[in-house]
Amino acid sequence: MNDTQVEQVRQSVRARYAAAAQSASCCSTPLDDSSVFGGSQYDDSTKSLLPEEAIIASLGCGNPTVLADLQPGEIVLDLGSGGGIDVLLSAQRVGPTGKAYGLDMTDEMLALARDNQAKAGVSNVEFLKGHIEEIPLPDNCVDVIISNCVINLSGDKNRVFAEALRVLKPGGRLAVSDVVLSRPLPEELATITALWTGCISGALTETDCVAGLTAAGFDDVSVDPTQVFERASLEELVSGLPESDMPAGLDVSAAIASLDGVIRSAAIRAVKPGGEPRPAVSVIQVVEPALCCDTGVCGPDVD
Repeated sequence: MNDTQVEQVRQSVRARYAAAAQSASCCSTPLDDSSVFGGSQYDDSTKSLLPEEAIIASLGCGNPTVLADLQPGEIVLDLGSGGGIDVLLSAQRVGPTGKAYGLDMTDEMLALARDNQAKAGVSNVEFLKGHIEEIPLPDNCVDVIISNCVINLSGDKNRVFAEALRVLKPGGRLAVSDVVLSRPLPEELATITALWTGCISGALTETDCVAGLTAAGFDDVSVDPTQVFERASLEELVSGLPESDMPAGLDVSAAIASLDGVIRSAAIRAVKPGGEPRPAVSVIQVVEPALCCDTGVCGPDVD
Protein backbone atom coordinates (compact mmCIF):
# COMPACT_ATOMS: atom_id res chain seq x y z
CA MET A 1 0.00 0.00 0.00
CA ASN A 2 1.11 3.55 -0.66
CA ASP A 3 0.70 6.33 1.90
CA THR A 4 -2.59 7.52 0.42
CA GLN A 5 -4.12 4.04 0.59
CA VAL A 6 -2.89 3.57 4.16
CA GLU A 7 -4.56 6.82 5.18
CA GLN A 8 -7.81 5.89 3.42
CA VAL A 9 -7.92 2.61 5.34
CA ARG A 10 -7.13 4.43 8.57
CA GLN A 11 -9.99 6.89 8.07
CA SER A 12 -12.47 4.09 7.32
CA VAL A 13 -11.39 2.18 10.42
CA ARG A 14 -11.55 5.31 12.57
CA ALA A 15 -15.11 6.05 11.45
CA ARG A 16 -16.24 2.46 12.06
CA TYR A 17 -14.85 2.29 15.59
CA ALA A 18 -15.87 5.81 16.54
CA ALA A 19 -19.45 4.73 15.87
CA ALA A 20 -18.95 1.58 17.95
CA ALA A 21 -17.61 3.65 20.86
CA GLN A 22 -20.54 6.04 20.78
CA SER A 23 -22.99 3.14 20.75
CA ALA A 24 -21.35 1.53 23.77
CA SER A 25 -21.12 4.74 25.75
CA CYS A 26 -24.80 5.59 25.33
CA CYS A 27 -26.20 2.11 25.82
CA SER A 28 -28.46 2.08 28.87
CA THR A 29 -29.93 -1.41 28.54
CA PRO A 30 -27.78 -4.30 29.80
CA LEU A 31 -26.90 -6.71 27.02
CA ASP A 32 -26.32 -10.44 27.06
CA ASP A 33 -22.52 -10.22 26.98
CA SER A 34 -22.26 -13.58 25.24
CA SER A 35 -23.68 -11.77 22.23
CA VAL A 36 -21.00 -9.10 22.47
CA PHE A 37 -17.91 -11.24 22.85
CA GLY A 38 -17.15 -14.89 23.50
CA GLY A 39 -18.20 -15.61 27.07
CA SER A 40 -15.68 -18.45 27.30
CA GLN A 41 -12.83 -16.01 26.63
CA TYR A 42 -13.52 -13.90 29.73
CA ASP A 43 -14.96 -15.82 32.66
CA ASP A 44 -17.75 -14.48 34.85
CA SER A 45 -15.46 -13.56 37.74
CA THR A 46 -13.31 -11.51 35.36
CA LYS A 47 -16.27 -9.76 33.75
CA SER A 48 -17.67 -8.86 37.16
CA LEU A 49 -14.64 -6.60 37.71
CA LEU A 50 -15.38 -4.48 34.64
CA PRO A 51 -17.85 -1.71 33.78
CA GLU A 52 -20.67 -2.81 31.48
CA GLU A 53 -19.55 -0.29 28.85
CA ALA A 54 -16.12 -1.93 28.63
CA ILE A 55 -17.78 -5.28 27.99
CA ILE A 56 -20.17 -3.89 25.38
CA ALA A 57 -17.28 -2.22 23.52
CA SER A 58 -15.16 -5.37 23.42
CA LEU A 59 -14.64 -5.92 19.69
CA GLY A 60 -11.93 -8.56 19.67
CA CYS A 61 -11.44 -12.17 18.62
CA GLY A 62 -9.74 -13.66 21.67
CA ASN A 63 -8.33 -12.94 25.11
CA PRO A 64 -4.70 -11.81 24.76
CA THR A 65 -4.38 -11.25 28.51
CA VAL A 66 -4.47 -15.03 28.87
CA LEU A 67 -2.05 -15.62 25.99
CA ALA A 68 0.46 -13.19 27.50
CA ASP A 69 0.82 -14.96 30.88
CA LEU A 70 1.10 -11.59 32.61
CA GLN A 71 3.08 -11.39 35.83
CA PRO A 72 3.04 -8.91 38.75
CA GLY A 73 5.21 -5.87 38.11
CA GLU A 74 5.24 -6.11 34.31
CA ILE A 75 4.56 -3.19 31.97
CA VAL A 76 2.00 -4.00 29.27
CA LEU A 77 0.98 -2.19 26.08
CA ASP A 78 -2.28 -2.92 24.26
CA LEU A 79 -2.18 -1.94 20.57
CA GLY A 80 -5.61 -0.64 19.56
CA SER A 81 -7.08 -0.68 23.04
CA GLY A 82 -10.62 0.38 22.13
CA GLY A 83 -12.94 0.56 25.13
CA GLY A 84 -10.15 -0.65 27.38
CA ILE A 85 -11.25 -4.12 28.45
CA ASP A 86 -7.85 -5.79 27.94
CA VAL A 87 -5.97 -2.83 29.43
CA LEU A 88 -8.07 -2.93 32.60
CA LEU A 89 -7.68 -6.70 32.91
CA SER A 90 -3.93 -6.41 32.30
CA ALA A 91 -3.60 -3.72 34.96
CA GLN A 92 -5.24 -6.02 37.49
CA ARG A 93 -2.99 -8.93 36.51
CA VAL A 94 0.28 -6.95 36.79
CA GLY A 95 -0.81 -5.34 40.06
CA PRO A 96 0.15 -2.03 41.64
CA THR A 97 3.86 -2.50 40.87
CA GLY A 98 3.09 -2.90 37.16
CA LYS A 99 1.40 -0.71 34.58
CA ALA A 100 -0.83 -1.10 31.53
CA TYR A 101 -0.82 1.28 28.56
CA GLY A 102 -3.59 1.43 25.98
CA LEU A 103 -2.92 2.95 22.55
CA ASP A 104 -5.75 3.99 20.23
CA MET A 105 -6.19 6.51 17.41
CA THR A 106 -9.92 7.12 17.92
CA ASP A 107 -10.92 9.96 20.24
CA GLU A 108 -14.29 8.40 20.98
CA MET A 109 -12.72 5.10 22.04
CA LEU A 110 -10.15 6.87 24.20
CA ALA A 111 -12.88 8.84 25.96
CA LEU A 112 -14.85 5.65 26.56
CA ALA A 113 -11.78 3.81 27.83
CA ARG A 114 -10.88 6.58 30.28
CA ASP A 115 -14.45 6.63 31.55
CA ASN A 116 -14.31 2.86 32.00
CA GLN A 117 -11.02 3.22 33.88
CA ALA A 118 -12.62 5.69 36.27
CA LYS A 119 -15.60 3.40 36.84
CA ALA A 120 -13.33 0.42 37.45
CA GLY A 121 -11.19 2.41 39.90
CA VAL A 122 -7.95 1.22 38.30
CA SER A 123 -5.03 3.62 38.72
CA ASN A 124 -2.06 1.84 37.09
CA VAL A 125 -3.35 2.56 33.57
CA GLU A 126 -2.56 5.19 30.95
CA PHE A 127 -4.37 5.59 27.64
CA LEU A 128 -2.38 7.16 24.80
CA LYS A 129 -3.55 8.62 21.50
CA GLY A 130 -1.58 7.51 18.46
CA HIS A 131 -1.12 4.99 15.70
CA ILE A 132 0.15 1.45 16.15
CA GLU A 133 2.60 2.14 13.30
CA GLU A 134 4.13 4.99 15.36
CA ILE A 135 3.97 4.01 19.02
CA PRO A 136 4.46 7.09 21.25
CA LEU A 137 6.74 5.34 23.76
CA PRO A 138 10.55 5.11 24.04
CA ASP A 139 12.70 2.13 23.08
CA ASN A 140 12.92 -0.92 25.36
CA CYS A 141 10.21 0.20 27.79
CA VAL A 142 7.52 -2.52 27.94
CA ASP A 143 7.61 -6.17 28.93
CA VAL A 144 4.58 -7.36 26.98
CA ILE A 145 2.62 -6.20 23.94
CA ILE A 146 -0.93 -7.46 23.50
CA SER A 147 -3.55 -6.72 20.85
CA ASN A 148 -7.04 -8.00 20.14
CA CYS A 149 -8.05 -8.14 16.47
CA VAL A 150 -6.44 -4.80 15.54
CA ILE A 151 -3.18 -5.41 13.65
CA ASN A 152 -5.19 -6.74 10.69
CA LEU A 153 -6.69 -3.23 10.40
CA SER A 154 -3.32 -1.60 9.75
CA GLY A 155 -2.27 -0.72 6.21
CA ASP A 156 1.43 -1.14 7.13
CA LYS A 157 1.84 -4.25 9.24
CA ASN A 158 5.61 -4.44 8.77
CA ARG A 159 5.85 -1.05 10.44
CA VAL A 160 3.64 -2.28 13.30
CA PHE A 161 5.94 -5.27 13.83
CA ALA A 162 9.05 -3.06 13.74
CA GLU A 163 7.55 -0.64 16.27
CA ALA A 164 6.50 -3.49 18.55
CA LEU A 165 10.05 -4.82 18.55
CA ARG A 166 11.44 -1.34 19.25
CA VAL A 167 9.41 -0.64 22.38
CA LEU A 168 9.72 -4.13 23.87
CA LYS A 169 12.51 -4.77 26.34
CA PRO A 170 15.01 -7.51 25.44
CA GLY A 171 13.22 -10.77 26.11
CA GLY A 172 9.85 -9.00 25.91
CA ARG A 173 6.82 -10.85 24.59
CA LEU A 174 4.23 -10.24 21.89
CA ALA A 175 0.90 -12.00 22.53
CA VAL A 176 -1.82 -11.16 20.01
CA SER A 177 -5.28 -12.45 19.15
CA ASP A 178 -6.07 -11.68 15.52
CA VAL A 179 -7.61 -12.86 12.28
CA VAL A 180 -5.37 -14.68 9.79
CA LEU A 181 -5.94 -16.39 6.44
CA SER A 182 -4.81 -19.76 5.17
CA ARG A 183 -4.27 -18.15 1.74
CA PRO A 184 -4.77 -14.70 0.20
CA LEU A 185 -8.27 -13.45 -0.57
CA PRO A 186 -9.33 -13.00 -4.21
CA GLU A 187 -8.60 -9.44 -5.34
CA GLU A 188 -12.29 -8.58 -5.83
CA LEU A 189 -12.96 -9.37 -2.17
CA ALA A 190 -9.77 -7.87 -0.76
CA THR A 191 -10.81 -4.42 -2.00
CA ILE A 192 -14.21 -4.34 -0.22
CA THR A 193 -13.90 -1.64 2.47
CA ALA A 194 -16.53 -3.23 4.71
CA LEU A 195 -14.49 -6.43 4.79
CA TRP A 196 -11.39 -4.45 5.75
CA THR A 197 -13.04 -2.61 8.65
CA GLY A 198 -14.63 -5.93 9.58
CA CYS A 199 -11.20 -7.50 10.15
CA ILE A 200 -11.16 -9.73 7.05
CA SER A 201 -9.58 -8.05 3.99
CA GLY A 202 -6.59 -6.72 5.90
CA ALA A 203 -5.71 -10.02 7.56
CA LEU A 204 -2.33 -11.56 6.76
CA THR A 205 -1.91 -15.15 5.72
CA GLU A 206 -0.43 -17.33 8.44
CA THR A 207 2.76 -17.64 6.38
CA ASP A 208 3.08 -13.88 5.86
CA CYS A 209 2.44 -13.21 9.54
CA VAL A 210 5.29 -15.49 10.57
CA ALA A 211 7.54 -14.04 7.86
CA GLY A 212 6.74 -10.45 8.85
CA LEU A 213 7.47 -10.96 12.53
CA THR A 214 10.65 -12.88 11.77
CA ALA A 215 11.85 -10.20 9.35
CA ALA A 216 11.22 -7.55 12.02
CA GLY A 217 13.62 -9.41 14.30
CA PHE A 218 11.38 -11.52 16.55
CA ASP A 219 12.27 -15.01 17.73
CA ASP A 220 10.02 -17.95 18.67
CA VAL A 221 7.25 -16.82 16.32
CA SER A 222 4.11 -18.95 16.28
CA VAL A 223 0.65 -18.59 14.74
CA ASP A 224 -1.87 -21.06 16.14
CA PRO A 225 -5.41 -20.98 14.67
CA THR A 226 -8.09 -21.15 17.34
CA GLN A 227 -11.27 -20.88 15.24
CA VAL A 228 -11.88 -21.66 11.56
CA PHE A 229 -14.86 -20.05 9.83
CA GLU A 230 -16.83 -22.32 7.56
CA ARG A 231 -19.54 -21.79 4.95
CA ALA A 232 -22.42 -20.97 7.31
CA SER A 233 -20.46 -18.15 8.96
CA LEU A 234 -19.39 -16.79 5.58
CA GLU A 235 -22.98 -16.75 4.31
CA GLU A 236 -23.94 -14.72 7.38
CA LEU A 237 -21.01 -12.41 6.71
CA VAL A 238 -22.12 -11.69 3.15
CA SER A 239 -25.75 -11.18 4.19
CA GLY A 240 -24.62 -8.35 6.48
CA LEU A 241 -22.77 -6.42 3.78
CA PRO A 242 -24.42 -3.49 1.98
CA GLU A 243 -25.28 -4.46 -1.59
CA SER A 244 -23.48 -1.33 -2.80
CA ASP A 245 -20.21 -2.70 -1.36
CA MET A 246 -20.31 -5.83 -3.50
CA PRO A 247 -18.26 -5.72 -6.74
CA ALA A 248 -20.35 -5.76 -9.91
CA GLY A 249 -20.63 -9.23 -11.38
CA LEU A 250 -19.35 -11.03 -8.29
CA ASP A 251 -20.55 -14.62 -8.03
CA VAL A 252 -21.33 -14.55 -4.32
CA SER A 253 -22.00 -18.27 -4.01
CA ALA A 254 -18.71 -19.15 -5.69
CA ALA A 255 -16.83 -16.64 -3.53
CA ILE A 256 -18.27 -18.15 -0.37
CA ALA A 257 -17.38 -21.66 -1.50
CA SER A 258 -13.80 -20.57 -2.26
CA LEU A 259 -13.35 -19.09 1.24
CA ASP A 260 -14.68 -22.04 3.22
CA GLY A 261 -12.10 -22.56 5.99
CA VAL A 262 -9.77 -19.77 4.84
CA ILE A 263 -10.55 -17.20 7.58
CA ARG A 264 -9.38 -18.01 11.12
CA SER A 265 -8.89 -16.47 14.52
CA ALA A 266 -5.39 -17.17 15.81
CA ALA A 267 -3.11 -16.84 18.80
CA ILE A 268 0.07 -15.09 17.62
CA ARG A 269 3.16 -15.13 19.85
CA ALA A 270 6.74 -13.90 19.47
CA VAL A 271 9.70 -12.88 21.63
CA LYS A 272 12.24 -10.08 21.28
CA PRO A 273 15.78 -11.51 21.42
CA GLY A 274 17.79 -11.00 24.60
CA GLY A 275 16.84 -11.07 28.23
CA GLU A 276 16.55 -14.02 30.56
CA PRO A 277 14.72 -17.11 29.28
CA ARG A 278 11.30 -17.71 30.82
CA PRO A 279 9.92 -21.13 31.76
CA ALA A 280 7.54 -22.53 29.17
CA VAL A 281 3.87 -22.02 29.97
CA SER A 282 1.02 -23.98 28.41
CA VAL A 283 -2.19 -22.02 27.91
CA ILE A 284 -5.44 -23.74 26.99
CA GLN A 285 -7.84 -21.24 25.46
CA VAL A 286 -11.42 -21.99 24.47
CA VAL A 287 -12.53 -19.50 21.85
CA GLU A 288 -15.63 -18.52 19.98
CA PRO A 289 -15.96 -16.77 16.61
CA ALA A 290 -14.13 -13.49 16.04
CA LEU A 291 -16.23 -10.63 17.39
CA CYS A 292 -14.59 -7.52 15.99
CA CYS A 293 -17.40 -6.30 13.78
CA ASP A 294 -21.04 -6.61 12.78
CA THR A 295 -20.73 -8.80 9.72
CA GLY A 296 -21.75 -12.17 11.14
CA VAL A 297 -18.24 -13.58 11.18
CA CYS A 298 -17.09 -10.85 13.53
CA GLY A 299 -20.12 -10.68 15.80
CA PRO A 300 -23.34 -8.73 16.28
CA ASP A 301 -24.06 -5.17 15.26
CA VAL A 302 -22.86 -2.87 18.02
CA ASP A 303 -23.09 0.32 15.95
